[in-house]
Amino acid sequence: MALDDSLLDVRGLRVRFAGRDGEPVEVVKGIDFTVGTEKVALVGESGSGKSLTARALLGLVPRPGQVTAEHLRLGGSELLGLSARQWQALRGTRLSLVLQDPKYSLNPVLKVGTQVEEVLVLHTRLTRRERREKVLDMLDAVGLPNPTALYDSYPHELSGGMGQRVMLAAMLINDPRLLIADEPTSALDSDLRHQMLELIMGLVEQRGMGLLLISHDLPLVAKYCDRVLVMHHGQIVDQCRAAELAAASHPYTRTLWNCRPSALSYGHSLPTLNRRLLEEWS
Repeated sequence: MALDDSLLDVRGLRVRFAGRDGEPVEVVKGIDFTVGTEKVALVGESGSGKSLTARALLGLVPRPGQVTAEHLRLGGSELLGLSARQWQALRGTRLSLVLQDPKYSLNPVLKVGTQVEEVLVLHTRLTRRERREKVLDMLDAVGLPNPTALYDSYPHELSGGMGQRVMLAAMLINDPRLLIADEPTSALDSDLRHQMLELIMGLVEQRGMGLLLISHDLPLVAKYCDRVLVMHHGQIVDQCRAAELAAASHPYTRTLWNCRPSALSYGHSLPTLNRRLLEEWS
């Protein structure tokens, strides 16, 4: 597959917060990567900096966090230095984010149709009828039954899987170029995880988009993604084709793969990282 490396180009991305003594603490440490019209996974243990990286790409790092980079480009346009209004115009048009749990992202007092339609109200000049038709088409595209009835439903009337599909519909309705999905299936059971990922991957391919998937589930990543970036202590320490994860030679990547809990590992200690090997590798 030919990749459009200019879709997202990140060089020297750093995220810092003030420490207890007032000195800055770097939690993302000068990482470089690109995403084209492909499916890229960013993996690593909790606290490795994955989600902060995603939020930096969307201008959502909470204050007093500081984001710097040599450059941070989307489709050739520099994102560094955008104003709050410019970030708002960008999010939901060229760049969208799907989070892991719909109950934290959907407004419980607004109908589903109103929430999916919000991006169109903010960023297009479509009529009310045109917006409604587009919302119904999008609800159908993400596999939700009876979109007309669902349009007037409230989030509490939805299952977790349906809520996640509504969030995906809201993020894709204005045809973004890049979708960032931060653990989009972690709140779902095993069967629904696969259904949701198959849906996301299918829509990304159909629409010619790029995908950055934040995940800790390496088997799912190996099955559904094209490339993998492995993050440890704020740095990208390894990258490979997703299909080659099981044969990774980097000690950290190999440990992540081997420490997956399963029925076979029940009652046994999982492997731990050999720090000496990691130091020798670097």
